[in-house]
Amino acid sequence: KVELRDVFIAIKTTRKFHQSRLELLLSTWVSRAWEQTYIFTDDEDEELTIRTGHRVINTNCSSAHSRQALSCKMAAEYDVFIASRLKWFCHVDDDNYVNMRALLNLLSSFSPTQDIYIGKPSLDRPIEASEKLPNNKTRSVFFWFATGGAGFCINRGLALKMAPWASDGNFMNTAERIRLPDDCTIGYIIEAILGVNLIQSRLFHSHLENLQLVSKSQVQSQVTLSYGTFENKKNIIEMKGTFSDDQDPSRFKSVHCLLYPETPWCP
Repeated sequence: KVELRDVFIAIKTTRKFHQSRLELLLSTWVSRAWEQTYIFTDDEDEELTIRTGHRVINTNCSSAHSRQALSCKMAAEYDVFIASRLKWFCHVDDDNYVNMRALLNLLSSFSPTQDIYIGKPSLDRPIEASEKLPNNKTRSVFFWFATGGAGFCINRGLALKMAPWASDGNFMNTAERIRLPDDCTIGYIIEAILGVNLIQSRLFHSHLENLQLVSKSQVQSQVTLSYGTFENKKNIIEMKGTFSDDQDPSRFKSVHCLLYPETPWCP
């Protein structure tokens, strides 16, 4: 059985969202997983560092939302995870809610000897990448990848096999080889190079999908949730009751109170 103490959770964020996005996570799901959660950002924030017990990593990566900046942060997440010696690496974004019980149930369902890469693709087919080869040649490679915006997990055994392409700055070089963002690069290393298939799960959710399709009765079994805009409309899960939309625009507080009704600030 996978326990909370076995899991390393990396939240990718940027300085401008420390207040608006992280604050919400710290008061909801992160409060249930303080010691396991590490925040990867691009600037110093003394207040946040103290609040989280020094679990904020300033990657010194650029704050741009560019391919290189994203890969720079993922490279840092990977290296800190490897150094942690924990059994599972889970990456999420700063607009995700992580249901820790559902996550631990899911990870516990796998054999410890299996190579596991689990998450949700944002595409309905493998992505095609143009891989750089020596002498200015390229070739097409096809692989599935789990979108970073819904979160994904990799077990330690598989993460260690990724090391030649992912550790100590190699991740950035690998990302340049296919000129795609960080989550695609993870899929490229695992599927295209190591030959391990992504396990596609419908329990992970990003703002790239219609979140209204997640019903209140399904919330307790979902591993990640998100919020944002979808096709220019507000995109949140349907959670009537607990808080008004003004009090809880993301619906994360309402979700948290459904999962943990004993929380002091829950009505």
